[in-house]
Amino acid sequence: MNNVLGALQATLEERRAAAPGDSYVASLYAAGLNKILEKVGEEATEVVLAAKDFENTDASRSALIAEVADLWFHTMVMLAHLNLSQEEVLDALGARMGTSGLTEKQSRSKA
Repeated sequence: MNNVLGALQATLEERRAAAPGDSYVASLYAAGLNKILEKVGEEATEVVLAAKDFENTDASRSALIAEVADLWFHTMVMLAHLNLSQEEVLDALGARMGTSGLTEKQSRSKA
C-alpha cells in the first residue's frame, strides 16, 4: 500500500509545476486551500453517505471503496499543498500502534 501512496505523493509533487488547465491537481493547487478543503469535506460526506447506505453487495462495496479512494486522494492533495507528507501521517499512525485508543485520545486532549 505504501507504494501506491508514495507514487501518488510523487505525482502530486510533480503537478505543482503543471498549468492549471493541464491537470486537475494543478487546478486545485491554483484554486487554493479553501477549494481543496471544500473537496475534502465533500468527499468525506460522500463516504459517510455510502457507508450509511452500505449493503454487502458488489455494487455497494465498489461505491464505498471508490468514495474512500476519493477522500484519501483529496486528503493527500491537501497534505501536499501544505507541504506535509503521507509518511508523516503513517508515522503518526504507527506511533499509535499498541496503544489503547482511549489512552491515545486522552493524551491528545492534555496537549
